[in-house]
Amino acid sequence: MIRAGGAIVGAIMALLTAAPPIAAAAASPFANWAAVVVAGDFHAHSGADSEAFDNARRDVTHALIGAGFDPRNVQQFSVRPQNYPNEKTLLPTDIGIIDNTLIALANQAKDGCLFYVSSHGNQAGVVAGWSGRQPDMLTPDILSKMLDRACGQRPTVVVLSACFSGVFVKTLADPDRAVFTAAREDRSSFGCSESDRYPYYDDCFLQSFPKASDFAALANTTKQCVADKEVATGAKPPSEPQIAIGPALRPDLPFYTFNK
Repeated sequence: MIRAGGAIVGAIMALLTAAPPIAAAAASPFANWAAVVVAGDFHAHSGADSEAFDNARRDVTHALIGAGFDPRNVQQFSVRPQNYPNEKTLLPTDIGIIDNTLIALANQAKDGCLFYVSSHGNQAGVVAGWSGRQPDMLTPDILSKMLDRACGQRPTVVVLSACFSGVFVKTLADPDRAVFTAAREDRSSFGCSESDRYPYYDDCFLQSFPKASDFAALANTTKQCVADKEVATGAKPPSEPQIAIGPALRPDLPFYTFNK
């Protein structure tokens, strides 16, 4: 089990409990969901610095809050939080800290969970921070255990925007879980250069949000947007984003509608 140091855990709890109590009557079906949104890296494919993952992290969070997630139940992570001094609650991307934070959030927001990460990936998993010059890999097994501990059988939506992120689908499969990935397990995704505002998948996710009523519709619209964008830019081979919705969650997911 992954755990951060006591001082860090205490800081997380103080941050989360500083907010006023959550209202009993929720206007949105997502008002009592826990959510973490992670920028897992800060490098372009070239190795130069890139803002693409942090741009996605920030703007996906804004979209989620606009859709009905309570800001008090949402936590963002960045590999370089010191670069964003105006984002006072931003935490460092560290697998142990993410694990502890998700548990703390799920203890206060008990209706469901969302986990979103934008990063580089390979067939071992996705990059979730760095230890010196070595990337820290969030593997399918680690993420599955994190979600099991924090969220159990609550409805859970997992979005993995990274190359080869389809490797997570089988391991994360659960009746109450939806998993959306930017690529199939043997394909790259696109849009991680120094000049890209967002990776392709995050860009399409954000473009599709205003048109979608729920996460199932959002995933399908995002997938088509990615395919169209890859054709338009000549990106090959196609990344083929994956959509896997558990049988218990599938009939209910359309009732979890976004605020408009």
